[in-house]
Amino acid sequence: MTATWAPDATGVLRLPSGRLVRGRGLRHPLPPGPQPTFALYLLGKQPPPTGWEQRWLRWPDFWLPSDREAAAGSLREAWQRAGEERVEVACGGGRGRTGTALACLAVLDGVPADRAVAYVREHYDRHAVETPWQRRYVTRFGR
Repeated sequence: MTATWAPDATGVLRLPSGRLVRGRGLRHPLPPGPQPTFALYLLGKQPPPTGWEQRWLRWPDFWLPSDREAAAGSLREAWQRAGEERVEVACGGGRGRTGTALACLAVLDGVPADRAVAYVREHYDRHAVETPWQRRYVTRFGR
């Protein structure tokens, strides 16, 4: 059974393959509607427990993941699970780290790495991916 987000739900990015991933900021209230079945949280410290399965990736605000190998594995897992599950990717504000991760998911989905940030800014949040090193991380992702 496929569990996905509504394509027009708040903060949901539709990847070219049709996979849907919700991005959000954890400092904001949980949006209405169904809860995620899996979440990838990008934070400097461990998030509180939730009612759904989650992975925590140590990723300080405005920076890059502390463990790039773990990040690549977690992002691949999120992308794979988005084919059948409601996947959420979130950081504190929902733009920098979340946008960077969503751009990496777009690369995994076939968007050229040099176009992935623009894709996420067009389809998710025009302020996504906040720093030059986050943009560079996306262009080098998957090499």
